[in-house]
Amino acid sequence: MDPFEMLGQPLHDRWMRLALEEARAAAAEDEVPVGAVVVAAGRVIASAHNQREQLADPTAHAEMIALTQAAAALGSWRLEGCTLYVTLEPCPMCAGAIVQARVPVVVWGAADPKAGAVETLYRLFDDARLNHRVQHTGHVMEEACGGILSEFFRAKRTKS
Repeated sequence: MDPFEMLGQPLHDRWMRLALEEARAAAAEDEVPVGAVVVAAGRVIASAHNQREQLADPTAHAEMIALTQAAAALGSWRLEGCTLYVTLEPCPMCAGAIVQARVPVVVWGAADPKAGAVETLYRLFDDARLNHRVQHTGHVMEEACGGILSEFFRAKRTKS
């Protein structure tokens, strides 16, 4: 059960809008538009967007950068008490890092039919064989989160 459920969807929307701002920043840099924010104690402690092209780094996904920033902000690799908001369902790499960082809650926007590791292709957050479970809520502001991706790739195809 999502610990914010009793507070209602608008709280999730507030933070997801910030993640969408990061996704727009990624698109402006010609990066796949995925954004992420980490929230702790009611404030943003990290925000990032995809930077794989810019950094020439296959691990430079929004979630990975945000997790690194959050760990630095807290002075600990254990991100207990944090919630990660991300515009796209995490891939296996990011889901694995989220589990390793002990993030208790993840809220994501659009499903990822090609690499989703939360509910679409895999269910890493619910895998009892792993040492940590992650509570998760998906499809939050899904239309907006998916729309920015669709528009980005449509524009790419048009340029080709």
